[in-house]
Amino acid sequence: MDDIAAYLWVALGGALGSVARYALGNAMTLALGASFPWGTLLINVLGSFVISCFGTIASAQGRFPLPLEARLFVTVGVCGGFTTFSSFSLQTVELARNGHTGRAVFYVIASVILCLLACALGVSVAQAVNAPRQG
Repeated sequence: MDDIAAYLWVALGGALGSVARYALGNAMTLALGASFPWGTLLINVLGSFVISCFGTIASAQGRFPLPLEARLFVTVGVCGGFTTFSSFSLQTVELARNGHTGRAVFYVIASVILCLLACALGVSVAQAVNAPRQG
């Protein structure tokens, strides 16, 4: 498979995953209200299940091996567009399964702390940019 085809499969899957995330998030907000991000939680859990289950079954060593294009479409494209948390979850499980428990724990802690700090920094920068100008 050439690089252009791989990017096209990922782009197509990503578009579908993003639309599915938006639709499910809205549906959950309509159903349960906006007081807690139930939609995001469900999306992250579903995405984590799909990427790991599909990735295992469809791998070259899986029960139903699929071509790289199909695996890219679902795992990087659909699941990546649906939630990047699924990639984080799969990578963490793979580290632990391969005997790198310490690395897996570090990855979880570093990801949560650094991403929350980056988010807080992003909000601070945006608030500074949005602040009314003096003078």
